[in-house]
Amino acid sequence: MRLTRRNFLIRTTYAGAGLASKGPAKSLGSLAAASASPVQLLPYLTGLRMAATPATAYRAYRSKVVANPEITTWAQVDLGKSFPIDSIRFFPASERMYPGRDQYYAGEGFPVRFRIEAADNPAFTNPVSIADFTQSDFPDPKDNITQYQAADTHGRYVRLTATRLRAVKITPHQGSQIEGEAPDGPDYTLTLAKMAVLSGGRDVAVGCTVIADEEHGNSDLVSQLTRSYRQDGEEIRYDNPHAATDPSTWKPMKLRAQAPKTGVTLDGGLFQIAMQNNIEYLLNSYTTDDLLRQFYERTGKIMNFKPTGSQIFWEEDLAGSNAGRFLMGAGNTLRWIDHPELRRRVNVIVDAIEECRQPNGYIMAYPEDTIFYSERAAYTRAWLTHGLLEAAYSGNAKALPLLRSYYDWFNQQPFLPDMLRGAIQGGQGMIANTRVATSPVGKPADAQVIQQYYQEDAWLKGLARREKEQVWQYPYDRPHCYLLTNLEAYLDLYLLTGEPVYRDAVLGAWELYRAHWEQVGGSISIIEFQKDPPDCNYLQQKLGELCGSSFWVFLSQRFQLLNPDDEHFASEIEKSIYNVGIANQDGGTGLRYHTVLEGKKEKSTHHNTCCEGQGTRLLGSLPEHIYSIAPGGLYVHLYEPSTIRWQQDGQSMSLTVKTHFPFETGVQGMIKTDAPTSANIRIRVPSWATEILLISHFPRLLKSSDTRAPISFRAR
Repeated sequence: MRLTRRNFLIRTTYAGAGLASKGPAKSLGSLAAASASPVQLLPYLTGLRMAATPATAYRAYRSKVVANPEITTWAQVDLGKSFPIDSIRFFPASERMYPGRDQYYAGEGFPVRFRIEAADNPAFTNPVSIADFTQSDFPDPKDNITQYQAADTHGRYVRLTATRLRAVKITPHQGSQIEGEAPDGPDYTLTLAKMAVLSGGRDVAVGCTVIADEEHGNSDLVSQLTRSYRQDGEEIRYDNPHAATDPSTWKPMKLRAQAPKTGVTLDGGLFQIAMQNNIEYLLNSYTTDDLLRQFYERTGKIMNFKPTGSQIFWEEDLAGSNAGRFLMGAGNTLRWIDHPELRRRVNVIVDAIEECRQPNGYIMAYPEDTIFYSERAAYTRAWLTHGLLEAAYSGNAKALPLLRSYYDWFNQQPFLPDMLRGAIQGGQGMIANTRVATSPVGKPADAQVIQQYYQEDAWLKGLARREKEQVWQYPYDRPHCYLLTNLEAYLDLYLLTGEPVYRDAVLGAWELYRAHWEQVGGSISIIEFQKDPPDCNYLQQKLGELCGSSFWVFLSQRFQLLNPDDEHFASEIEKSIYNVGIANQDGGTGLRYHTVLEGKKEKSTHHNTCCEGQGTRLLGSLPEHIYSIAPGGLYVHLYEPSTIRWQQDGQSMSLTVKTHFPFETGVQGMIKTDAPTSANIRIRVPSWATEILLISHFPRLLKSSDTRAPISFRAR
């Protein structure tokens, strides 16, 4: 069964971090008894590690499954003509998830014993040996790309022959405890992501015909061995110093409107109900002791805690995310609703994080040397960053200095070249840096780290060209709605630098998602561990993660503030909030993971899932999506009973909206000023409106146009 966040809740009994092998693999029991001295891996290492290939376009070659490892199976490349061969390079599989771990199964199915040969005839009647490990066991390379020298060898055909297969690891039995490696299962395969034949400095095997033996080979997948290279290479390490631009050349973009951070009060309606439910959920789901446990585990204040059930993954593996979840939801909420208990808990958490801060500025709940464990490097780091930012914007004075000291540490770390592809879904961490960069304590280095170690130029170009494959066949990690956070970060880079390459790519991606991966009602129909081609929108599969719609709202909001007259962005925000965010709320009890379109809604949860964290963040931010404030006045984007107070040309103004939307269509508004002044009030004309929108602005009657431009009038 495939490992997902969902089945972690009931199936995970062990979690661990995988490291590249530094020596021979462990013995294979009785099989190893007859082996000669094990082969040492070091002479065959290239120094490169294989990036994961979970997208179906880059799936690995897998021979037929067998129960006996002592079989012979082969795959043979036809180069089209004879070439001088310098070396052969093997790219290990890193496609599926390691049993019982939130980690890719690198090295799966790499042959234990094998030989590599070249010949000028397909029957290999006079083969030339390049490497022969048929008498000794070859160690598990994990994610290491290996290379085998072929001095003075020529040939048209290159064949890999496996004579002993490696067992496929399996998930431990429910309730069992293991140390180290997962147990071997009963199945054996030859599995390899790619095979390169290097001649004169290039891979001459790319696109060449490959065949396999009929008995055990897999003709459906064998062509994967010579597939084209991924657009930004195959390896994990990613470092492009040329991409980090000089801040003196940046031309920061000015938003045409600003989302209010405070100053909006709700007066009944769905938003107010949703926010009150969200407060109840936040207060009743965990205590502050629960939220701080992992921080105190790191400092030694709590020892020997034994997690069970959902705690194993959602709390311990993702150590610190629970505190981030609470701070995201509570911090956002406190900007609009003064709730003493909620504020007290926010302050308790921030104080404890300060207490646990290391002298070097490190603040995460997990130890420094475990950053690549599970999804800590990106997901967890981003959550705590979001949470502290929201706490700061709600009035906590300690949160921003804590973040600044941490990112001064983070931005100098030697592991940065491995963060994008060496961490699980490493791109999720981009938004953490760019949100700090755009905060009051931001520094250019926060953005430059993303440019140098995360920026994927080929991906940006493909998105700008509206290539669908860039979304559902993202080359370097499992395609997922979390890619939307990468796009949020790139749009932040546009705001910081003014470079249109970022805007063009993100707008292209936004249009692709909207056209091809949006279900009826607005939920996002691409999800990890599933094959979701364009326009799939499966009704009977659990798609539409709440977290995906949260990301969609915040991405669309960035575009809306750049161009508040474009109604499309408000429409996407509206659908996501009403049809997903609020619809997935289960009163004050919990939040639902998926947006189910057929049948009954699924059961809600309250144990720190990804959708709970991003759901509570969205629900806490609801008032900021109703209005935006422009230099000349105000935009009304959504129709909720509320009052906004803002400064216009130095004068206080307020707009009170009364409505029973979405149950009734009538909307009333009243402007108040403390002194004579004027402002442009722009009211959105919804794209779903089937009739001309009429607005009575005594003594005039204003009508909407066919262009869906907002209706604008001067208020005095």
